[in-house]
Amino acid sequence: MVLQNFSPAGVLVNENGDIIYISGRTGKYLEPAVGKANLNIFAMLREGLRHEFSAAFRKAIINKESLVLHNLKLGTNGGTRTVNINIQWIDKPEPLYGTIMIIFTDVPEIHDTRPRIKKGGKTYASIRQSELENELEHTREEMQSILEEMQTSQEELKSANEELQSTNEELQSANEELTTSKEEMQSLNEELQTVNAELQAKVDDFLRVNNDMKNLLNSTDIATLFLDKELNIRRYTIQATTIFKLIKSDIGRPFTDLVSDLIYPELSADAFEVLRTLIFIQKQIATGDGRWFSVRIMPYRTFDDRIDGLVITFINISDLKQVEVKYHETEQMNHFLIDSSSDVIIKLSADLKILEFNSEAETFFGKKREDSVNQYFIHMFIPEPVRKKTEKDMNEMLKRLTGGKFKMQVITAGGNVRVIEWSANVIRNNLMMPTGIIMTKK
Repeated sequence: MVLQNFSPAGVLVNENGDIIYISGRTGKYLEPAVGKANLNIFAMLREGLRHEFSAAFRKAIINKESLVLHNLKLGTNGGTRTVNINIQWIDKPEPLYGTIMIIFTDVPEIHDTRPRIKKGGKTYASIRQSELENELEHTREEMQSILEEMQTSQEELKSANEELQSTNEELQSANEELTTSKEEMQSLNEELQTVNAELQAKVDDFLRVNNDMKNLLNSTDIATLFLDKELNIRRYTIQATTIFKLIKSDIGRPFTDLVSDLIYPELSADAFEVLRTLIFIQKQIATGDGRWFSVRIMPYRTFDDRIDGLVITFINISDLKQVEVKYHETEQMNHFLIDSSSDVIIKLSADLKILEFNSEAETFFGKKREDSVNQYFIHMFIPEPVRKKTEKDMNEMLKRLTGGKFKMQVITAGGNVRVIEWSANVIRNNLMMPTGIIMTKK
C-alpha cells in the first residue's frame, strides 16, 4: 500500500536514456513520442521538462553524482503543475552499476489565504517581479547549461572531425594499398595466365606423348603389363588381352587375380622375388594352346631412380620355337646321315674349329667325337711343320668361296702322319659370307 499510494513515480534508465524499468504512474510526466515507438526518456518527457533535464542528466553522468531539479513547470490540460526531478546515478548494487534512477515528485501549490491589504497593487507587483526574477534566473542557468553543452558538443565535434580526418587518411592509405594490390593482382593474373598457358602446353605435350607411347607399345606387338608395388594393374597393352582375360575395369585390381593361358604357376612368386632383389627374371613359357612366350619381369624405375612397381613383357616366340624344333630335327637328321656314311666327314667353322665329327672320322683319327668337337682342327690333326701352310691354304679357300679336291697331311690313328686327298665344300650364308667348310674322304 505504501509503494502504491505514497511512493513517487520514477523510471530506471541507462546512460543513453533508454528506459529499463518504470515504477508508479508516470503518465503525468512522460508520453509516447509521435512516430516509431521509442522508449527513450528524452523522447518521452513532456514539454517543460526537456531543456533543464538534458543538461542535468549529462552532468550527473559525467560527474557520477545525484542532482535535483526544483520547481519545473509542466503544462497539463490547460493548467500548470510544479515538479521536482531527482536524477540519481547508481553505483550499488553491482548489477545496476552505471544506471540512473529518475524520480518525479509533484510540488503542492501554496495558496495565500491572508486578507489583502489596501496597497495590494504593490504586493502583486512585487510578487510578479519575484516570479520574473526566478524565471530569469532559471533562463540564465538554462542558457549556461546550453552553452556548456554547446562547448562540449563543439569539442566532441572537433574530436570527431580529427578522428574523421585520421580515418580519411587511413582510407586514403588503404585505397593506395588497394591500388597497389590491384596492380599486383593484375601482374599476378598475367603471370598465372602465362603459367596456365605453359601448363596447357605441357598437358597437350603429355597427351601427345601418352598417345605416342600407347601407339608405340601397341605397335611393338609385345604384350606388356605395368604393375605397382602391390602388384595392382596400372596399365596394359592390347596384346596382353590375348594372354590374360583383361578389361578396362581391371585397372587397379591385383595382378594375382588374373586368369591366363600361361603354364606358369610361379609367376606371382617370381614377381615378388624381382621386387625384393631388383634382379630381372626371364623365362620361356608355353601356353595351353601351344604358343610360346619369352616372359621378362623387370623393376619399374622412375626418372629419379625409384622403384615404383614392375614391368612384365610377353614376347611371342612361337615361330622361333617352331624353327628351333625344325632345326633340331634337321640337325638330328644330318647327324644321322653323317654317321651312316662310309666316308670320313668333318665340318669346320669359319675359324677352323670342329663342328661335326662322324663315326668314320673317329675311327680314322682315333679320337672320340665329344673330345674333338669345338677343338681347333689345325692344332689337333695337322703336323706342326705344315700347320701354318695348311691354315693359310684353308683360309684362302674360305675367302675364295671355292672348294674342290686337295691334299693335306694329317695325323691319323696311332699317331701316323699321312698325306690324304680331301674333298672340300665351303658353306655360305644368305649374305654369301663363308661360315664353314665340310671336308670328306672316301
